[in-house]
Amino acid sequence: EYIVRVQRGVSSENSWQVIRRYSDFDVLNSSLMRSPCSRSPCSSGWRIRKKYFLIINKEQPKEMNLLSWVDLGPDKFLSDKDLQSAMKLLTSISSYLKKYCNPKKSQGLDLQHIKLYGRQILEGLKLLHDGGLFYGHLHASNVIVDDARCRLMDVENGMLGVPSALRPAFTQLRKINTVESIDVFCFGHLLYEMTYGRPPDSVPVDGYADVPYTAVASVLQSILSTEACKSGMPTVLELIKTPLFSDVQLQHSEKLQIKVPSRLKEALKTAKESLEKRLQEEQRVLHQHRRLTRAQSHHGSEEEKKRRKILARKKSRQSAYENEEDVTVRNNNNSGSGASSPPTCPSSPTPPSTTGALTTPPPPPPLPPAVLDSSSCPPPPLSSSGGAGGGRTALLSSIQAFSKNKLKKSETVDRSKPII
Repeated sequence: EYIVRVQRGVSSENSWQVIRRYSDFDVLNSSLMRSPCSRSPCSSGWRIRKKYFLIINKEQPKEMNLLSWVDLGPDKFLSDKDLQSAMKLLTSISSYLKKYCNPKKSQGLDLQHIKLYGRQILEGLKLLHDGGLFYGHLHASNVIVDDARCRLMDVENGMLGVPSALRPAFTQLRKINTVESIDVFCFGHLLYEMTYGRPPDSVPVDGYADVPYTAVASVLQSILSTEACKSGMPTVLELIKTPLFSDVQLQHSEKLQIKVPSRLKEALKTAKESLEKRLQEEQRVLHQHRRLTRAQSHHGSEEEKKRRKILARKKSRQSAYENEEDVTVRNNNNSGSGASSPPTCPSSPTPPSTTGALTTPPPPPPLPPAVLDSSSCPPPPLSSSGGAGGGRTALLSSIQAFSKNKLKKSETVDRSKPII
């Protein structure tokens, strides 16, 4: 249900009076068009028959004033009062709308006109930026040529919150995250169209092989190339100082300046920051979505599935080979533990000295090879007490009582001589 109200008086404190209710939008629109008091038409077919006029939709209970009838976009962050002030400010800029006809054959401009028009457009952007205003709607349909002078149209769309025509393009480029960089990106898009007679098919653009002018190609590369889109846009002043535009002589070079009230300047700054914050948030979400999509596409591709299967097979074979090798090593160790080393007499460890007066004599010299035999190895001393202390005592007394004279003398049989 649409409720039509009229404010009685000019003060906002006065009450609004309901004059009519409509359940159908077409009936409401036609009644407004037939109103005998209708004055100025709005962009969407509405006609205002009174200065203070309000329409409320019960399904969306939000009061709409005259500005709300214009197509406001999601980037509108100015309050209605500040927007009214900005609209009055823009009325001082004179220009008019001129529609294009589609030519049968599209072709680019010559170098002289590219330099002249490009410099004039840059001067217009610099004027808006110096005044704290934001544009965002620079494209060929919003530029008209009047007496060899370029004029920018729809400069109010940015403050009305209308999204840019190139928003889908620069939303994917995270370095284009300010209103100034948006205008520079749109200028590069327009410069490409002025050079080739058609807009670029996609951005970034890295190939300029058939560009007729070298100076134009360098400016395009600084804005539309992959490296530029990753590193950031140049400023408007830097573009003006390039060799392509620095030597352009402007006929009407009077110093223009937009005087913005301090209160409106702060409101414009806040709206600009809100616009940039919303853009950066969209770019962050889109970047995360693209990364997730690429990862899912990569892991779900047939090549990746085959690669994972091959890698799993290699790991399975490697683990099986390592297990088999470990089993072989363990078997070899178990089978060769008894026969791999020759039988030798167990070496007796040297007991630590318990007192300073007790010294341990040096160990006896090794036996000759001829005497070394398994049968000659004396059995280890048995401890009668079964304790560790008794074994050490017996071993120590055996070592102290050792004498060379008790050893049997061995006889050597010399068989080195030949037998005849």
